[in-house]
Amino acid sequence: MTVANSAVPSSSPTQTRRARLEAATHPVLAGPSTSAVAIGATHAGEVDCVTLANPHLRLDVAPRLGGGITRFDWRSEGNLVPVFRRCRQVGADTDANQLACYSLLPYSNRIGGGKFTVGGRTVDVPCNRAGEPLPIHGDGWLAAWQVAQADPESVCLTLDRSDGKPYAYRATQRYVLDGPALVITLDVENTGRDTLPFGLGVHPFLVRDGDTQLSAAAAGLWLSGDDWLPVRHVPVPPAWQFGVAYPLPRSLVNHAFTDWSGRATVVWPKRRLSLTVSSSTDYYVLYTPPGEDFFCFEPVDHPINAMNLPGGAAEHGMTMLARGERLSRTFRFAVEHTGLRAVAGGRGNRRQ
Repeated sequence: MTVANSAVPSSSPTQTRRARLEAATHPVLAGPSTSAVAIGATHAGEVDCVTLANPHLRLDVAPRLGGGITRFDWRSEGNLVPVFRRCRQVGADTDANQLACYSLLPYSNRIGGGKFTVGGRTVDVPCNRAGEPLPIHGDGWLAAWQVAQADPESVCLTLDRSDGKPYAYRATQRYVLDGPALVITLDVENTGRDTLPFGLGVHPFLVRDGDTQLSAAAAGLWLSGDDWLPVRHVPVPPAWQFGVAYPLPRSLVNHAFTDWSGRATVVWPKRRLSLTVSSSTDYYVLYTPPGEDFFCFEPVDHPINAMNLPGGAAEHGMTMLARGERLSRTFRFAVEHTGLRAVAGGRGNRRQ
């Protein structure tokens, strides 16, 4: 597996059009030829992209863009069908929230007041993103990662933030194509002097159309205030229980759901496609912006502002890591063509 530079500043518009036509005419196939593919058009700086592929899936990863995913597609009858929303333009100035997915570490979502208390001391966490009044999602999603290992169906990225404050850590994220499933494994080690609460998650932007359905049973949720911080824990209301596949809410939802089963399914009936999400975590954040062609289903191991909730971080899913201790989480996204199941069922009925 090699890594290719997706920015070609010297290319003319004609060359760019020819390259796009060539890519459309000759789709990527599994094997050594899948070592690298340029995605989109870049206008500022250089961005490396790594492409993984097998007979079922294609995955594009940009190590320098938080090690995030720029494309995750399902192969269907010779076509590449987006599962995650594709990043439309990949370049050095690409906003992280335009990616298809990124990892959340060493914590997920916002920290109220930019501080929390642990072991009788106050830990200040600086804001990390312009326009955000609170620190959000840690700093892994905003950092440039290094490629430690790559082959046609997997890539391992590393990040050394041993000089970070207050969080000093080393991390890895590994992407593996396992048949029709994408497996993401995150690992973080505390390299700082102090014991701190750590948490992990992933933030995919899934394709949304008019009939997208979600099944993700959970017992409760933290209702968010105007600042998106949790204000009250309540049982999940009927409209958001998602015990069976149910249409996504048309209104804005941006809440952390608790006591999740660790398994969810997204169904696109018209596309005859489904996605099963599974992890060992007990929480997820659901974000459904009205009028957009995407929604976010974020498996995480702690709710928003867990450090400042009653009982503290450890009571809400975070893991207290001393120097040298590590935390690992795995997230699996398995894609299935639902039409195959329907056809099989229909044939079975005819045989009876």
